This record gives sequence, structure tokens and C-alpha cells, in this order.
Amino acid sequence: MTQLLFTVFLVVPLVEIWLLIEVGSVIGAIWTVILVVLTAIIGAALVRAQGLATLSRAQIQLRAGELPAVEMLEGVALIVAGALLLTPGFFTDSVGFTLLVPPLRRWLIRTVMERRFIQPTSGPGTTMPGDRRHTLDGEFDRVDDDSQAP
Repeated sequence: MTQLLFTVFLVVPLVEIWLLIEVGSVIGAIWTVILVVLTAIIGAALVRAQGLATLSRAQIQLRAGELPAVEMLEGVALIVAGALLLTPGFFTDSVGFTLLVPPLRRWLIRTVMERRFIQPTSGPGTTMPGDRRHTLDGEFDRVDDDSQAP
């Protein structure tokens, strides 16, 4: 995992620099900067609009007593998309804009859920498949220990 992260943090900036140089040599430095800023502005507006729509769908599901699992994962994908779109560069912008396409985003979420990259955790009120915990009913009496009195 560490090697993968090292590779990503090394390769992505190199790809970004290479793309910025190539695009800048074709359209000019000023237009390259304008294009990078424009993609950030457009991306931020799209993330905001889609984020509000996702929040609205999640609230509707919560009112209906359902867990908005897909909407929560869509929210995470939108946060990642926003971060990528605010990062200067064309490669990160293309990945960020890809996450803003709802059918592609939902396909990615379904894939993540089907392959169980995200595992549900156990906690109060949840049971896991194969969980062998049982609730025991009983009575108790509270006995105060007076021997510790001063």
C-alpha cells in the first residue's frame, strides 16, 4: 500500500507538469492558466449543485426511515471530485469531472459496494452476518459499598 501511494504521489505530479507544459506550448501560458482557473470555477459550481441534490435525496431517505448509504458514498465521491478539481492540472481535472458524471459515479459506487472495499462495522444496534452475540435479560440490585465512607 505504501508503494502504491508513493507511486501515485510521484507519478500524478509528473503527469500534471508534463500536461501543463504540453498544453502551454500549444495554446500559450496565459490561456493555460485561464483554462486551469476556469475548470476550477466550473467544477466547484457543479460539485455544489450535485452536492445539494445528493443531500436532498439523503434527507428524503432519512425521513422515510431508510439508510442513505449510496447518497453518503456519493457525497464522498463529490468531495474527492471537488478536491481534484481545485488541484491545478488537467489530469486531476479530468478525473474530477469524471466523478461528476452521475452514471459513472454510481457505477463506481456499485463496484466498490459489490467488491466490499467498504466493510460495515459492528456497533450498538448492528448485527453482522455470523455474529454470535445474544442479548441476555436479567435483573440486578445496586448495592452501595458503605465501607469506603470516611
